[in-house]
Amino acid sequence: MEAGAFEFLKQQDLPTGSLYMVATPIGNLGDITLRALHILNSVDGIACEDTRHSAALLQQFGIHKKCVALHEHNEIVGAQNIIQHLANNERWAYISDAGTPGVSDPGARLVSEVEKAGYRIIPIPGASAVAAAISASGAVMLSSDGQFQFLGFWPNKLKERDALLRNISESKKTSIFFESPHHIHETLALLANYLEPERKILLGRELTKKFEQIVSIQANQIMQWLENAESLKGEFVILVAGRQARADEAPEHAELLKWANALSPYLGSKEIAAVLSQTLGMSKKEAYQAALDIKNSGDTNN
Repeated sequence: MEAGAFEFLKQQDLPTGSLYMVATPIGNLGDITLRALHILNSVDGIACEDTRHSAALLQQFGIHKKCVALHEHNEIVGAQNIIQHLANNERWAYISDAGTPGVSDPGARLVSEVEKAGYRIIPIPGASAVAAAISASGAVMLSSDGQFQFLGFWPNKLKERDALLRNISESKKTSIFFESPHHIHETLALLANYLEPERKILLGRELTKKFEQIVSIQANQIMQWLENAESLKGEFVILVAGRQARADEAPEHAELLKWANALSPYLGSKEIAAVLSQTLGMSKKEAYQAALDIKNSGDTNN
């Protein structure tokens, strides 16, 4: 980067005594941000999930800083070391092996300890497998009006796995999780057996890398896809569309309030309850309670 080429990077203050949580590429080195490079060049030291892994990234961009290891096994102790540096009015950055620290990576305990010690945390955003997959998911995210729940890595323990399957199956939000190549076949087979046949799924493999693959299928197409898949190597991010409401299912309270709020300027509570009951097929008691809730909310706000 030529001196003076990106003067706008210098317009934002870089407070001392602060920890900078810096997102790094999830595969393609070209996804490093200019701001991330500026920060990594400006700090006094860099804490890394794996110093050997991060060395290749830092060397690629000519960044030569003091690096210390801070991973899930030494995060609390490592945090105290960072806090001492911040107490000396230094700037420090933290980077995980890929993506955003704290997102299924170490970093959350570090941030918690630094916050408790009274020092500032400054996030430096960048590449994210979750955001990348969402941007290419189309109908999967449309199924839940853009709402989603991020579940981290698929658990290996049977009890936790069964609970997660029930969660995904019943949630009306799109569910997003990570899976390794070692267990992807088993995990997808479980989804094929557990989900209703038409549930939409997006599979993202090796995102941003040379052999990136993005596949949109339904649950009843999973086994066929597995049989014909050219490769199951690499990290996976899975998106499972939210469950669609059944015809005989009572609407959620938030949905009732949305209806009642729209009708409130024009109708009284009894009239609103009648409309809700007839239109949504719910009991008159539930409908009247929803009408009262929205009316009371309006009175409170006035």
